Amino acid sequence: MKSKQFLLIGLLFITALSFAQINPLIVPANVILPKDTLIANHLLKSLNGFLSQKESPNKENTFVLNEDLLETSILLDEMKGIEKSVKSKDDNFYKGYLSNVVQIDKSNFIIQISYIGINENTPILNASFEILAKYIDGKFYFLSPLQRNTLSWQTKKTGNTTFHFKKELNTKVATEYVKDVAVFDKKLNSQQDNIVWYGCNDMPELLKNIGVLYKLEYNGRSVSTFNANENKTTLLVNGTYNASFNSFDPHDLWHERTRNAIPKNTINKPVDEGCAYLYGGSWGITWPLILKTFKEKVANNPKSDWLSLYDGYYNFGESKEKHLIVSYLINALIVEKIEKEKGFPAVIELLSCGKYEKSNDNYFKVLEKLTGINRSNFNENIWTLIKKSGK
Repeated sequence: MKSKQFLLIGLLFITALSFAQINPLIVPANVILPKDTLIANHLLKSLNGFLSQKESPNKENTFVLNEDLLETSILLDEMKGIEKSVKSKDDNFYKGYLSNVVQIDKSNFIIQISYIGINENTPILNASFEILAKYIDGKFYFLSPLQRNTLSWQTKKTGNTTFHFKKELNTKVATEYVKDVAVFDKKLNSQQDNIVWYGCNDMPELLKNIGVLYKLEYNGRSVSTFNANENKTTLLVNGTYNASFNSFDPHDLWHERTRNAIPKNTINKPVDEGCAYLYGGSWGITWPLILKTFKEKVANNPKSDWLSLYDGYYNFGESKEKHLIVSYLINALIVEKIEKEKGFPAVIELLSCGKYEKSNDNYFKVLEKLTGINRSNFNENIWTLIKKSGK
């Protein structure tokens, strides 16, 4: 019986191994590999090993050194699922091609790979990546080119944050940012991790610096910020025309620090947004001004049904893009009340009551426990909070 079990386990292992290696990189004849055949074969085998592990948690990739894990995590995140085509319903539609290998010196290489699919005889480029390889103690390891691409940049450390910038850094804003991070982390009872920030001009520069030469899904995109969190350090690569750190959004910072402290799948979005309104405003509008606008536009009607407006995600902002949502503001008032009466640990309990559900059962269960507010007395209690607010 045991021999059959061992045989089954062995077959499963071989199947898993075969699946991991099912699509090795295609190497076109025109690609110039290292002259040393042993090195060339070792490099290709290792590169395929690195790619075969890219769908696993980044820290488990045995072809990435711990010292390179932080910046390489951002690149690996961009490579996950790159073979898939939703349109074609094919998980292996895009094939990986080795397009270039440049040997810099005895131990360092620059590698470029592309993922291409064929649809009705037309090639479709899904992505191209640039990866560095280094040969240490008889083994190849792979990493993002972020540090190499920003080698000439300047660096300044403020508190727990290291800023990487080209020419200038707005130290006043950087100091304010570090202070806000500390305030938010203290509220969230979160250990203050290190932060590493890179200031790129825009998204195309951001992508190039981390090793993404092209990605189909980002066509036309001009701004973004990418992040990774490894070894108690958060990496932020910013591409929002803010290369000198002249500004930051406290609202977005709140969300970032919350996700650093609380599992994402337990965070209740309306409560999280309420906290962000209260501590960081929204769209550059301060919390007092948001509250004033709400009172003028929405709370001027004594017949307002707050439960219906809450469930309806009513927008009182200036546009659909720059929305201000009633349910978020109501939660800001509730959070303010809970924090004042019971402290922020109680707010965290509501904040982490679970993802938003249409029924809101998880939300109201915790809300009633903390405040006594339920569906039947919701309207009355919210009116009370509105009348007391801003005083």
